[in-house]
Amino acid sequence: MASASVNQSQSSKTETYTDNKRKDDIRQTSIVAGKSIADTVRTSLGPKGMDKMIVTGSGEVIITNDGATILNKMEVIQPAAKMLVELSKSQDIVAGDGTTTVVVIAGALLKQCQILLNNGIHPTVISDSLHKASQKAVDVLTAMAVPVELSDRDSLVKSASTSLNSKVVSQYSSLLAPLAVDAVLSVVDSAKPDLIDLRDVKIVKKLGGTVDDTELVKGLVFDKKVSHSAGGPTRVENAKIGVIQFQISPPKTDIEQSIIVSDYTQMDRILKEERNYILGMIKKIKATGCNVLLIQKSILRDAVTDLSLHYLSKAKILVVKDVERDEIEFITKTLNCLPIANIEHFREEKMGRADCVEEVSLGDGGKIVRITGIKDMGKTTTVLVRGSNQLVLDEAERSLHDALCVIRCLVNKKFLIAGGGAPEIELSRQLGAWSKVLQGMESYCVRAFAEALEVIPYTLAENAGLNPIAIVTELRNRHAQGEINAGINVRKGQITNILEENVVQPLLVSTSAITLATECVRMILKIDDIITVR
Repeated sequence: MASASVNQSQSSKTETYTDNKRKDDIRQTSIVAGKSIADTVRTSLGPKGMDKMIVTGSGEVIITNDGATILNKMEVIQPAAKMLVELSKSQDIVAGDGTTTVVVIAGALLKQCQILLNNGIHPTVISDSLHKASQKAVDVLTAMAVPVELSDRDSLVKSASTSLNSKVVSQYSSLLAPLAVDAVLSVVDSAKPDLIDLRDVKIVKKLGGTVDDTELVKGLVFDKKVSHSAGGPTRVENAKIGVIQFQISPPKTDIEQSIIVSDYTQMDRILKEERNYILGMIKKIKATGCNVLLIQKSILRDAVTDLSLHYLSKAKILVVKDVERDEIEFITKTLNCLPIANIEHFREEKMGRADCVEEVSLGDGGKIVRITGIKDMGKTTTVLVRGSNQLVLDEAERSLHDALCVIRCLVNKKFLIAGGGAPEIELSRQLGAWSKVLQGMESYCVRAFAEALEVIPYTLAENAGLNPIAIVTELRNRHAQGEINAGINVRKGQITNILEENVVQPLLVSTSAITLATECVRMILKIDDIITVR
């Protein structure tokens, strides 16, 4: 009897893949952790998705439904779950939008992998099949895509507004979408038309007003007041602007040293020297014809003192102080000037020129400095975002960033694709058909991949309060009849041709979401042990 059972166990060894217990458990915990992360953000997918309120340890509150932001702020401890957080970050870098989608797809793939593993299919086989399926998926998507030209502004605005519609500030998408398109198109460099650096679009946030007051400024905006403690000018026309990185204040001793003055006459001499030192500097600045100074923030000593401000206002020079160090590059690029690090190098050719520099008072007591009519302006632009409170303001900035990224995707890869779950269902249908041609285990794995993709339309319908099963079944039916662009219209609560409803997204967002999600899931599958090192 004993020998019979041994034979049986050996024969079962050769036929199916059996894994030892610990490795199975590790894989299961990784998959469960990944699924739980995906379930967290799943409810915030799509235009009718819910928002999350995040409270940090310091009591700061963030309201958002941007997948990358939610996951970034979550404190994830399980190592495999951390990979999903990194996944949404990389989607944010590649495409800027679709950060929730990518995590939801990864979660659905993990769920399918769990079923395949329980059926005794080897992880490596699953992993290879997923890779094949994702490559096939990208081909299918590319075949569905519609080419778009950058001159076709309407298409660009449509895709930007699709991105904005799923955000907290969706009611302002008609204002923010054209604004994002104009901002990106104004920084496209004709020498490198495919590369867009979003650092050339500066977003300046100013509390007060509503999101409706957001505007695109051709020029520069500073979220500061003019330093006019001594009654200097607040408006200068035909400005010559100097960006300086040195201080207009008397030199100080080093930190450890001090000077002891025992005599009044010596005290007077020190003060007199200080005055002459500052006056000398300001005369040199005035001699070049400079009438606007932007002064970089200084750590070691005050960038300007009251005395130097007094002399500067006498010289009719407008001063904006405390310019952040990381803004200097943007400012010099915009003004087409050079930063000046030493008074000896202060020359006319290093200055930028503009028609008007003025301090503008916003209705609610806030003030900003605006520079307009810049001569030979660099390829940059500034967006002034307004909002009634800090939460709205931050979320408006994040949403605008996503919209800018969407336009950047379209500049990089000039193809549009339908939204509303249409591409996912089409992929699911075509991959399902392809899996029937394949042999062996691959066929099962590809079919599982196809089923996993249905999570997107299912979740869209679920979040919009529709019946997901009925909607997804109807969608499959429509696609089987050849309506490639049939998708879920969340506003009408039914299935329509999504391209006609202007719900479009860049091809890059969909393709990168699928490739990145598959890559992440393959990695999690291959892990069979977690080793902690002290």
